[in-house]
Amino acid sequence: MKYRPLGNKIEWEVSALGFGAMRLPQTSPNPADVDESESIRMLRYAIDNGVNYVDTAYPYHAGRSEVVVGKALQDGYRQKVRIATKLPSWAIQTVADFDKYLDEQLERLQTGVIDFYLLHGLNKDYWPKLRDLKVFQWAEKAMVDGRIGRLGFSFHDEFNLFKEIVDAYDNWTFCQVQYNYMDTDFQAGTKGVQYAAAKGLGVVVMEPLRGGSLAKQPPQSVGRIWDEAEHQRSPAEWALLWAWNHPEVSVVLSGMSAFDQVQENLTIADRSGPGALTPAELKLIARVSDAFKKLSPIPCTNCGYCLPCSQGVEIPRIFEFYNNGIMHDEIQKARFYYRFPIALKESRRADQCTECGECEEACPQKIPIADWLKKVHAELGPR
Repeated sequence: MKYRPLGNKIEWEVSALGFGAMRLPQTSPNPADVDESESIRMLRYAIDNGVNYVDTAYPYHAGRSEVVVGKALQDGYRQKVRIATKLPSWAIQTVADFDKYLDEQLERLQTGVIDFYLLHGLNKDYWPKLRDLKVFQWAEKAMVDGRIGRLGFSFHDEFNLFKEIVDAYDNWTFCQVQYNYMDTDFQAGTKGVQYAAAKGLGVVVMEPLRGGSLAKQPPQSVGRIWDEAEHQRSPAEWALLWAWNHPEVSVVLSGMSAFDQVQENLTIADRSGPGALTPAELKLIARVSDAFKKLSPIPCTNCGYCLPCSQGVEIPRIFEFYNNGIMHDEIQKARFYYRFPIALKESRRADQCTECGECEEACPQKIPIADWLKKVHAELGPR
Protein backbone atom coordinates (compact mmCIF):
# COMPACT_ATOMS: atom_id res chain seq x y z
CA MET A 1 0.00 0.00 0.00
CA LYS A 2 1.14 3.51 -0.78
CA TYR A 3 0.59 6.37 1.66
CA ARG A 4 0.08 10.10 1.18
CA PRO A 5 -0.01 13.14 3.50
CA LEU A 6 -3.47 14.14 4.73
CA GLY A 7 -2.78 17.82 4.10
CA ASN A 8 -0.23 19.69 6.20
CA LYS A 9 -2.24 20.20 9.40
CA ILE A 10 -1.60 16.71 10.74
CA GLU A 11 1.57 14.63 10.81
CA TRP A 12 0.05 11.41 9.59
CA GLU A 13 -0.03 9.61 6.27
CA VAL A 14 -3.20 8.03 4.97
CA SER A 15 -3.44 4.99 2.72
CA ALA A 16 -4.00 5.93 -0.91
CA LEU A 17 -7.12 3.73 -0.85
CA GLY A 18 -9.77 4.34 1.78
CA PHE A 19 -12.61 1.93 2.50
CA GLY A 20 -15.97 3.60 1.91
CA ALA A 21 -18.69 1.79 3.86
CA MET A 22 -21.64 3.16 1.89
CA ARG A 23 -22.08 0.17 -0.44
CA LEU A 24 -21.44 -2.87 1.72
CA PRO A 25 -22.70 -6.26 0.44
CA GLN A 26 -26.37 -6.92 1.20
CA THR A 27 -28.52 -10.02 1.68
CA SER A 28 -31.60 -8.35 0.14
CA PRO A 29 -32.50 -5.15 -1.75
CA ASN A 30 -33.22 -3.50 1.61
CA PRO A 31 -30.16 -1.31 2.40
CA ALA A 32 -30.42 -2.24 6.09
CA ASP A 33 -29.88 -5.92 5.29
CA VAL A 34 -26.09 -5.80 5.33
CA ASP A 35 -24.22 -9.07 4.92
CA GLU A 36 -22.30 -8.59 8.15
CA SER A 37 -19.93 -11.55 7.94
CA GLU A 38 -18.86 -10.74 4.38
CA SER A 39 -18.55 -7.02 5.15
CA ILE A 40 -16.34 -7.76 8.15
CA ARG A 41 -14.20 -10.12 6.04
CA MET A 42 -13.76 -7.44 3.38
CA LEU A 43 -12.95 -4.67 5.83
CA ARG A 44 -10.41 -6.73 7.74
CA TYR A 45 -8.76 -7.95 4.53
CA ALA A 46 -8.37 -4.34 3.37
CA ILE A 47 -6.87 -3.34 6.74
CA ASP A 48 -4.54 -6.35 6.74
CA ASN A 49 -3.29 -5.12 3.35
CA GLY A 50 -2.57 -1.58 4.44
CA VAL A 51 -5.81 0.41 4.38
CA ASN A 52 -5.84 2.70 7.42
CA TYR A 53 -8.85 4.94 6.69
CA VAL A 54 -12.46 3.72 6.97
CA ASP A 55 -15.26 6.11 6.02
CA THR A 56 -18.89 5.74 7.05
CA ALA A 57 -21.82 8.00 7.96
CA TYR A 58 -24.93 8.10 10.12
CA PRO A 59 -27.46 7.30 7.34
CA TYR A 60 -25.49 4.71 5.34
CA HIS A 61 -27.35 1.43 5.01
CA ALA A 62 -30.25 2.90 6.99
CA GLY A 63 -27.99 3.28 10.01
CA ARG A 64 -26.40 -0.18 9.86
CA SER A 65 -23.08 0.84 8.29
CA GLU A 66 -21.66 2.37 11.47
CA VAL A 67 -22.77 -0.68 13.45
CA VAL A 68 -21.08 -3.12 11.07
CA VAL A 69 -17.91 -1.02 10.92
CA GLY A 70 -17.85 -1.04 14.72
CA LYS A 71 -18.05 -4.83 14.74
CA ALA A 72 -15.36 -5.16 12.06
CA LEU A 73 -12.96 -3.07 14.12
CA GLN A 74 -13.04 -5.36 17.16
CA ASP A 75 -10.29 -7.90 17.86
CA GLY A 76 -7.51 -5.34 17.58
CA TYR A 77 -8.49 -3.79 14.25
CA ARG A 78 -9.56 -0.47 15.80
CA GLN A 79 -5.92 0.25 16.66
CA LYS A 80 -4.88 -0.21 13.01
CA VAL A 81 -7.15 2.41 11.43
CA ARG A 82 -8.64 5.83 11.81
CA ILE A 83 -12.41 6.14 11.56
CA ALA A 84 -14.22 8.86 9.65
CA THR A 85 -17.94 9.38 10.07
CA LYS A 86 -20.34 12.26 9.60
CA LEU A 87 -22.77 14.43 11.50
CA PRO A 88 -26.23 14.20 9.83
CA SER A 89 -26.47 17.90 8.97
CA TRP A 90 -30.08 17.72 7.78
CA ALA A 91 -31.24 16.32 11.15
CA ILE A 92 -29.76 19.07 13.30
CA GLN A 93 -32.37 21.45 14.70
CA THR A 94 -30.86 22.56 18.02
CA VAL A 95 -27.43 22.72 19.62
CA ALA A 96 -28.38 19.71 21.76
CA ASP A 97 -28.64 17.61 18.60
CA PHE A 98 -24.87 17.82 18.08
CA ASP A 99 -24.18 15.75 21.20
CA LYS A 100 -27.20 13.53 20.63
CA TYR A 101 -25.96 12.24 17.28
CA LEU A 102 -22.26 12.14 18.13
CA ASP A 103 -22.87 10.08 21.26
CA GLU A 104 -25.11 7.68 19.32
CA GLN A 105 -22.41 7.28 16.67
CA LEU A 106 -19.73 6.57 19.27
CA GLU A 107 -21.96 3.82 20.67
CA ARG A 108 -22.66 2.35 17.21
CA LEU A 109 -18.97 2.31 16.35
CA GLN A 110 -17.97 0.93 19.78
CA THR A 111 -15.26 3.52 20.18
CA GLY A 112 -14.42 6.39 22.51
CA VAL A 113 -13.23 8.72 19.75
CA ILE A 114 -14.07 9.42 16.13
CA ASP A 115 -10.74 10.29 14.57
CA PHE A 116 -12.13 12.31 11.66
CA TYR A 117 -15.57 13.85 12.06
CA LEU A 118 -17.25 15.48 9.08
CA LEU A 119 -20.18 17.86 8.75
CA HIS A 120 -22.09 15.82 6.19
CA GLY A 121 -23.11 17.08 2.75
CA LEU A 122 -22.73 20.81 3.29
CA ASN A 123 -24.70 22.92 0.83
CA LYS A 124 -26.47 26.26 0.80
CA ASP A 125 -29.23 24.87 3.03
CA TYR A 126 -27.25 22.99 5.70
CA TRP A 127 -24.18 25.21 5.97
CA PRO A 128 -25.82 28.40 7.32
CA LYS A 129 -27.92 26.40 9.77
CA LEU A 130 -24.90 24.66 11.31
CA ARG A 131 -22.83 27.84 11.24
CA ASP A 132 -25.52 29.83 13.05
CA LEU A 133 -25.86 27.09 15.67
CA LYS A 134 -22.14 27.65 16.37
CA VAL A 135 -21.06 24.20 15.28
CA PHE A 136 -17.38 25.17 15.52
CA GLN A 137 -17.62 26.08 19.19
CA TRP A 138 -19.34 22.78 19.90
CA ALA A 139 -16.81 20.78 17.83
CA GLU A 140 -13.85 22.36 19.61
CA LYS A 141 -15.31 21.32 22.97
CA ALA A 142 -15.80 17.79 21.62
CA MET A 143 -12.17 17.76 20.49
CA VAL A 144 -11.03 18.91 23.93
CA ASP A 145 -13.07 16.23 25.70
CA GLY A 146 -11.66 13.64 23.32
CA ARG A 147 -14.75 12.47 21.45
CA ILE A 148 -13.55 13.96 18.16
CA GLY A 149 -10.02 13.91 16.82
CA ARG A 150 -10.17 16.25 13.79
CA LEU A 151 -12.93 18.20 12.06
CA GLY A 152 -13.72 18.26 8.35
CA PHE A 153 -16.69 18.42 6.01
CA SER A 154 -18.13 16.75 2.95
CA PHE A 155 -19.60 18.90 0.23
CA HIS A 156 -22.36 18.90 -2.41
CA ASP A 157 -22.83 22.33 -3.96
CA GLU A 158 -21.05 24.96 -6.08
CA PHE A 159 -17.42 26.12 -5.91
CA ASN A 160 -18.11 29.61 -4.51
CA LEU A 161 -19.86 28.11 -1.49
CA PHE A 162 -17.06 25.57 -1.10
CA LYS A 163 -14.53 28.40 -0.96
CA GLU A 164 -16.66 30.25 1.61
CA ILE A 165 -16.79 27.18 3.85
CA VAL A 166 -13.05 26.52 3.59
CA ASP A 167 -12.34 30.14 4.52
CA ALA A 168 -14.86 30.22 7.37
CA TYR A 169 -12.80 28.14 9.81
CA ASP A 170 -9.05 28.07 10.35
CA ASN A 171 -8.98 24.63 11.95
CA TRP A 172 -10.44 22.44 9.23
CA THR A 173 -8.14 19.45 8.80
CA PHE A 174 -9.68 17.99 5.65
CA CYS A 175 -12.59 18.05 3.23
CA GLN A 176 -14.36 15.38 1.19
CA VAL A 177 -15.48 16.09 -2.36
CA GLN A 178 -16.89 14.27 -5.35
CA TYR A 179 -14.13 14.08 -7.95
CA ASN A 180 -13.58 11.97 -11.04
CA TYR A 181 -12.68 12.53 -14.67
CA MET A 182 -16.31 13.31 -15.51
CA ASP A 183 -16.80 15.84 -12.71
CA THR A 184 -13.86 18.22 -13.01
CA ASP A 185 -16.22 21.20 -13.27
CA PHE A 186 -19.04 19.79 -11.10
CA GLN A 187 -19.57 20.94 -7.50
CA ALA A 188 -16.16 21.78 -5.97
CA GLY A 189 -14.37 20.29 -8.98
CA THR A 190 -10.72 20.78 -9.81
CA LYS A 191 -10.79 24.37 -8.55
CA GLY A 192 -12.03 23.17 -5.17
CA VAL A 193 -9.47 20.38 -4.89
CA GLN A 194 -6.65 22.81 -5.66
CA TYR A 195 -8.01 25.52 -3.38
CA ALA A 196 -8.38 23.21 -0.38
CA ALA A 197 -4.93 21.72 -0.88
CA ALA A 198 -3.39 25.19 -1.15
CA LYS A 199 -4.96 25.99 2.24
CA GLY A 200 -3.28 22.92 3.74
CA LEU A 201 -6.39 20.74 3.94
CA GLY A 202 -6.31 17.03 3.22
CA VAL A 203 -8.49 16.18 0.23
CA VAL A 204 -10.61 13.05 0.48
CA VAL A 205 -12.13 12.00 -2.83
CA MET A 206 -15.52 10.30 -2.95
CA GLU A 207 -17.24 8.88 -6.04
CA PRO A 208 -14.05 8.32 -8.05
CA LEU A 209 -16.06 5.77 -10.06
CA ARG A 210 -19.27 7.85 -10.05
CA GLY A 211 -21.09 5.30 -7.93
CA GLY A 212 -19.73 2.47 -10.04
CA SER A 213 -20.83 3.97 -13.36
CA LEU A 214 -17.24 4.44 -14.56
CA ALA A 215 -16.37 0.83 -13.70
CA LYS A 216 -19.02 -0.66 -15.98
CA GLN A 217 -18.56 -1.95 -19.52
CA PRO A 218 -18.75 1.34 -21.44
CA PRO A 219 -20.91 2.18 -24.46
CA GLN A 220 -19.32 1.37 -27.83
CA SER A 221 -18.40 4.98 -28.58
CA VAL A 222 -16.43 5.12 -25.33
CA GLY A 223 -15.01 1.61 -25.58
CA ARG A 224 -13.44 2.36 -28.96
CA ILE A 225 -11.41 5.15 -27.36
CA TRP A 226 -10.20 2.94 -24.51
CA ASP A 227 -9.12 0.38 -27.10
CA GLU A 228 -6.62 2.90 -28.49
CA ALA A 229 -4.59 2.93 -25.26
CA GLU A 230 -1.09 1.52 -25.48
CA HIS A 231 -1.53 -0.11 -22.05
CA GLN A 232 -4.92 -1.74 -21.62
CA ARG A 233 -6.64 -1.27 -18.26
CA SER A 234 -10.08 -1.90 -16.82
CA PRO A 235 -12.45 1.11 -16.74
CA ALA A 236 -12.17 1.11 -12.93
CA GLU A 237 -8.38 1.24 -13.05
CA TRP A 238 -8.38 4.17 -15.47
CA ALA A 239 -10.74 6.13 -13.21
CA LEU A 240 -8.91 5.38 -9.97
CA LEU A 241 -5.48 6.12 -11.41
CA TRP A 242 -6.83 9.42 -12.76
CA ALA A 243 -7.86 10.49 -9.24
CA TRP A 244 -4.57 9.38 -7.69
CA ASN A 245 -2.64 11.16 -10.44
CA HIS A 246 -3.49 14.48 -8.75
CA PRO A 247 -0.88 15.37 -6.10
CA GLU A 248 -3.48 17.43 -4.19
CA VAL A 249 -5.52 14.29 -3.46
CA SER A 250 -4.81 12.58 -0.13
CA VAL A 251 -7.02 9.50 -0.21
CA VAL A 252 -9.49 8.02 -2.68
CA LEU A 253 -12.53 6.30 -1.20
CA SER A 254 -14.07 3.29 -2.87
CA GLY A 255 -17.46 1.94 -1.82
CA MET A 256 -16.66 -1.73 -2.32
CA SER A 257 -19.52 -4.23 -2.28
CA ALA A 258 -17.72 -7.47 -3.17
CA PHE A 259 -14.51 -9.15 -2.03
CA ASP A 260 -13.01 -9.18 -5.53
CA GLN A 261 -13.45 -5.41 -5.71
CA VAL A 262 -11.36 -5.03 -2.57
CA GLN A 263 -8.62 -7.20 -4.08
CA GLU A 264 -8.70 -5.35 -7.40
CA ASN A 265 -8.59 -1.90 -5.81
CA LEU A 266 -5.72 -2.84 -3.51
CA THR A 267 -3.73 -3.97 -6.55
CA ILE A 268 -4.50 -0.75 -8.44
CA ALA A 269 -3.55 1.35 -5.40
CA ASP A 270 -0.10 -0.22 -5.44
CA ARG A 271 0.39 1.22 -8.95
CA SER A 272 -0.97 4.66 -8.09
CA GLY A 273 0.67 8.03 -7.67
CA PRO A 274 1.16 11.45 -9.24
CA GLY A 275 2.71 10.90 -12.65
CA ALA A 276 1.47 7.33 -12.96
CA LEU A 277 -0.42 8.37 -16.09
CA THR A 278 1.38 9.78 -19.13
CA PRO A 279 0.28 12.99 -20.87
CA ALA A 280 -1.00 10.86 -23.76
CA GLU A 281 -3.09 8.77 -21.36
CA LEU A 282 -4.55 11.89 -19.74
CA LYS A 283 -5.57 13.15 -23.18
CA LEU A 284 -7.20 9.79 -23.86
CA ILE A 285 -9.21 10.06 -20.62
CA ALA A 286 -10.33 13.57 -21.60
CA ARG A 287 -11.60 12.16 -24.89
CA VAL A 288 -13.50 9.46 -23.01
CA SER A 289 -15.12 12.13 -20.85
CA ASP A 290 -16.17 14.06 -23.94
CA ALA A 291 -17.55 10.90 -25.53
CA PHE A 292 -19.67 10.17 -22.46
CA LYS A 293 -21.00 13.73 -22.40
CA LYS A 294 -22.07 13.52 -26.02
CA LEU A 295 -24.50 10.82 -24.93
CA SER A 296 -26.33 13.37 -22.74
CA PRO A 297 -29.76 14.30 -24.14
CA ILE A 298 -29.88 17.77 -22.53
CA PRO A 299 -27.09 20.07 -23.82
CA CYS A 300 -26.61 21.73 -20.42
CA THR A 301 -23.07 22.95 -19.71
CA ASN A 302 -23.76 23.76 -16.03
CA CYS A 303 -22.86 27.42 -16.66
CA GLY A 304 -25.43 28.55 -14.09
CA TYR A 305 -26.85 31.43 -16.15
CA CYS A 306 -30.35 30.06 -15.51
CA LEU A 307 -29.92 30.64 -11.77
CA PRO A 308 -31.20 31.73 -9.40
CA CYS A 309 -34.64 30.40 -10.27
CA SER A 310 -37.42 32.47 -8.68
CA GLN A 311 -38.97 29.21 -7.42
CA GLY A 312 -35.70 27.74 -6.21
CA VAL A 313 -35.57 24.98 -8.84
CA GLU A 314 -32.05 23.49 -9.08
CA ILE A 315 -32.04 23.40 -12.89
CA PRO A 316 -28.44 22.34 -13.67
CA ARG A 317 -28.38 19.74 -10.90
CA ILE A 318 -31.66 18.21 -12.08
CA PHE A 319 -30.37 18.04 -15.64
CA GLU A 320 -27.13 16.49 -14.36
CA PHE A 321 -29.04 13.67 -12.66
CA TYR A 322 -31.04 12.96 -15.80
CA ASN A 323 -28.08 13.15 -18.19
CA ASN A 324 -26.03 10.82 -16.00
CA GLY A 325 -28.87 8.32 -15.88
CA ILE A 326 -29.12 8.28 -19.66
CA MET A 327 -25.39 8.27 -20.51
CA HIS A 328 -24.63 5.38 -18.13
CA ASP A 329 -27.94 3.54 -18.72
CA GLU A 330 -28.74 3.93 -15.01
CA ILE A 331 -32.11 5.64 -14.85
CA GLN A 332 -32.92 3.95 -11.53
CA LYS A 333 -29.86 5.56 -9.96
CA ALA A 334 -30.97 8.92 -11.38
CA ARG A 335 -34.37 8.44 -9.74
CA PHE A 336 -32.69 7.69 -6.42
CA TYR A 337 -30.63 10.88 -6.46
CA TYR A 338 -33.55 13.00 -7.67
CA ARG A 339 -35.73 11.77 -4.81
CA PHE A 340 -32.98 11.74 -2.14
CA PRO A 341 -33.46 14.84 0.07
CA ILE A 342 -29.73 15.18 0.76
CA ALA A 343 -29.03 15.44 -2.96
CA LEU A 344 -32.08 17.52 -3.87
CA LYS A 345 -34.68 19.00 -1.54
CA GLU A 346 -38.31 18.40 -2.55
CA SER A 347 -38.88 22.16 -2.72
CA ARG A 348 -36.18 22.44 -5.40
CA ARG A 349 -37.43 19.72 -7.75
CA ALA A 350 -38.56 20.26 -11.32
CA ASP A 351 -42.28 20.26 -10.50
CA GLN A 352 -41.85 23.64 -8.76
CA CYS A 353 -41.30 25.30 -12.16
CA THR A 354 -43.98 27.92 -13.02
CA GLU A 355 -42.81 28.29 -16.65
CA CYS A 356 -42.05 31.99 -16.19
CA GLY A 357 -39.45 31.77 -18.97
CA GLU A 358 -36.70 33.78 -17.26
CA CYS A 359 -34.26 30.86 -17.29
CA GLU A 360 -34.82 30.18 -20.99
CA GLU A 361 -34.09 33.81 -21.87
CA ALA A 362 -30.80 33.59 -19.95
CA CYS A 363 -29.70 30.17 -21.28
CA PRO A 364 -26.78 30.46 -23.77
CA GLN A 365 -27.63 26.99 -25.13
CA LYS A 366 -31.26 28.00 -25.80
CA ILE A 367 -32.50 24.89 -24.03
CA PRO A 368 -36.31 24.62 -23.71
CA ILE A 369 -35.85 24.35 -19.97
CA ALA A 370 -39.50 24.23 -18.90
CA ASP A 371 -40.25 21.38 -21.30
CA TRP A 372 -37.23 19.41 -20.15
CA LEU A 373 -38.10 19.96 -16.47
CA LYS A 374 -41.55 18.46 -17.09
CA LYS A 375 -40.02 15.47 -18.85
CA VAL A 376 -37.39 14.91 -16.17
CA HIS A 377 -39.91 15.07 -13.32
CA ALA A 378 -42.22 12.68 -15.15
CA GLU A 379 -39.37 10.16 -15.46
CA LEU A 380 -37.55 10.66 -12.16
CA GLY A 381 -40.17 12.00 -9.77
CA PRO A 382 -42.29 10.10 -7.25
CA ARG A 383 -45.10 8.02 -8.69
